[in-house]
Amino acid sequence: MDRLTAVRVFVEVADRGSLTQAAEHLEMSAAMVSRYLAAIENWFGARLLHRTTRKLSLTDAGGASLPVCRQLLDIAEEARHLAAERSREPAGVLRVATSASFADAQLTAALVDFQRQYEQVEIVLTAGDKAADLVGERVDLAVRVTNTLDPTMIARRLAVCRSVLCAAPAYLESHGVPRTPNDLRRHRCIAHASGIGKQYRFEDGDGTITVPVEWSFHTNETAVLRRAILTGAGIGMLPTYFFHDELRSGRLVRLLPEHEPETLGIYAIYLSRRHQPLALRLLVDFLEARFRGDPPPWDVALGRTDPAC
Repeated sequence: MDRLTAVRVFVEVADRGSLTQAAEHLEMSAAMVSRYLAAIENWFGARLLHRTTRKLSLTDAGGASLPVCRQLLDIAEEARHLAAERSREPAGVLRVATSASFADAQLTAALVDFQRQYEQVEIVLTAGDKAADLVGERVDLAVRVTNTLDPTMIARRLAVCRSVLCAAPAYLESHGVPRTPNDLRRHRCIAHASGIGKQYRFEDGDGTITVPVEWSFHTNETAVLRRAILTGAGIGMLPTYFFHDELRSGRLVRLLPEHEPETLGIYAIYLSRRHQPLALRLLVDFLEARFRGDPPPWDVALGRTDPAC
């Protein structure tokens, strides 16, 4: 006898509290339902239901088995869903959200390359430094740079995000070059508005160092922060994925290279693993393959082969 059907019958009877109602819903005879119940009890080696002419209730074994049986049905449905989707060409609309800087520097090109492989997938990319509301804004995938994850969401790590403390040569000529983290207290420092307060945090061989500073300039946009640093407004911290050319050309100078700013993760974040569109699963796989590695590809291109280089 089909064991999966027997599991489905058991769950249906337990939910409805009636063999007759379960039989009607499953479009089976009451006798067939009884046969499936006998089959699953024989398979489990335990009585799952107390049955009388007036009442039906779960035994201790039935109560313990019911959640697992529900999971089994969910897994079977997911397997069917996956097999059906794998036989189809991915298509439809994917709504993606990320920060403006990561969209500009890395994600847009990746999405275009993804569409070259899957031409039937339409992508709507929303860029902004405010974290998107996946439910309220109907976002399928958010790519976030963070170390703080929402436990109600599914997060898949794509890459690491390292940052560099830097300044323009003109600023350093006027104000001097900081030689130690504590020297930053005497400098003009500029920051992203969603940062970690009036401080810098560095990692070295002895652990984490926190240096309190005063911000002279704030912005909510990483591109504006980069522009302010380039124009000599002060010292700031930028993610390495966003400014290869400026460091290579000398338009920006890396400071305190022996003190690594706190490393963040770059994550693909979505609502559920169940019943994902095929296009979404393929996109997450594609982004992981494109960005994975330590160091990530943009740090390799920058010539950084390890955190301390």
